[in-house]
Amino acid sequence: MGFRLPRIVHAKQSFRRSSSTGNGSSTVDVPKGYFTIYVGEVQKKRFVIPLSYLNQPSFQDLLSQAEDEFGYDHPMGGITIPCSEDLFLDLTRSLKDS
Repeated sequence: MGFRLPRIVHAKQSFRRSSSTGNGSSTVDVPKGYFTIYVGEVQKKRFVIPLSYLNQPSFQDLLSQAEDEFGYDHPMGGITIPCSEDLFLDLTRSLKDS
């Protein structure tokens, strides 16, 4: 999968909107260089992850799934990834190791 700048730009714009108007969370909760996403198929869990993940092809695939399911209107106020928490944790472990 190639690098898709428009998708990353939309993700960053969605993050900016959610951090200022979200469901009670604010940028104070999130360290510089990180952003918040919600992961889960039924029960959504909040994760704070590095912005560098946006450049990873495997993470971009998850963003594509989120775009297919939610468009850019995420119900949790932040980016919502429609995958199992176990799959997401496996992915982030592999990104840390690379």
